Amino acid sequence: MADTSNGKTTFSSFRADKTAKICVLGHRGLVGSAIVRKLREIGLTNLLLRTHSELDLTRQNDVESFFASEKPRFVILAAAKVGGIHANNTYPADFIAINLQIQTNVIDSSYRHGVQKLLFLGSSCIYPKFAPQPIPEHALLTGPLEPTNEWYAVAKIAGIKMCQAYRIQYGWDAISAMPTNLYGPNDNFHPENSHVLPALMRRFHEAKVNGAKEVVVWGTGSPLREFLHVDDLADAVVFLMESYSGLVHVNVGSGKEVTIKELAELVKEVVGFEGQLIWDSSKPDGTPRKLMDSSKLAELGWTPKVSLKDGLVDTYKWYLDNVKQ
Repeated sequence: MADTSNGKTTFSSFRADKTAKICVLGHRGLVGSAIVRKLREIGLTNLLLRTHSELDLTRQNDVESFFASEKPRFVILAAAKVGGIHANNTYPADFIAINLQIQTNVIDSSYRHGVQKLLFLGSSCIYPKFAPQPIPEHALLTGPLEPTNEWYAVAKIAGIKMCQAYRIQYGWDAISAMPTNLYGPNDNFHPENSHVLPALMRRFHEAKVNGAKEVVVWGTGSPLREFLHVDDLADAVVFLMESYSGLVHVNVGSGKEVTIKELAELVKEVVGFEGQLIWDSSKPDGTPRKLMDSSKLAELGWTPKVSLKDGLVDTYKWYLDNVKQ
């Protein structure tokens, strides 16, 4: 497939050569593990995978040596230090320094050792706190960030800009994708540090097991949120590696919103909790709406396939099979 969005026609051969070395960094996480599943599903099995203990991406010499010896053709950078509001507020130096180190080391070494194409994964938190809704790609750097995760966001913005800079200066094929809120197998179900969807799933499951009559949920349930199953993101990553070589980063979302109340009711149904939901309106709701404008990706020819209900069923099955009760 041809792409002319960077002013010239380019052709990618990402899926064509089944023997090409593909390096997936962060392969044990929610995103990386889904990408690995997808690549294997389509027959791309020559995968370079390294755990943190095998390759510390913050160590420049180690990363340089890895790329010099392994020489992958393609790189998908899904490795990052991530966490919720509490972690971002407690460890701001870690969130900015570690992510900047990872990105700088990987992007620069990839270019210097002949990687054909790199995809950098960011986050919707790169956008201003009061960005227009739905949030288009051009909203980047148009206003102040959400203060509770600005350290992580600044690092991710730097990653986007680094990919753009290497494309401009060297003509190198580095692209960036910004996913919306993700969920699915390998999600974080920690009782204190998880995001809203896995947190609700764990709480409803524990309430069901313990025979509780009610579950209290923070806020009014009115905020609107967008969710994308991580297998859809993995599919989009393959699509972009094959079909996109533009300067501008690309939003990856489902394009569908649900209220937190609708989400909670759906999770409750999937889990099978039969008690009552109590909404504690004295607690904060957070941002009223956060929706990505993914029309650019749709125009390129990609749309998501996993419905929220089916995705929740799949995620709950994984939770039951893999998370200790």
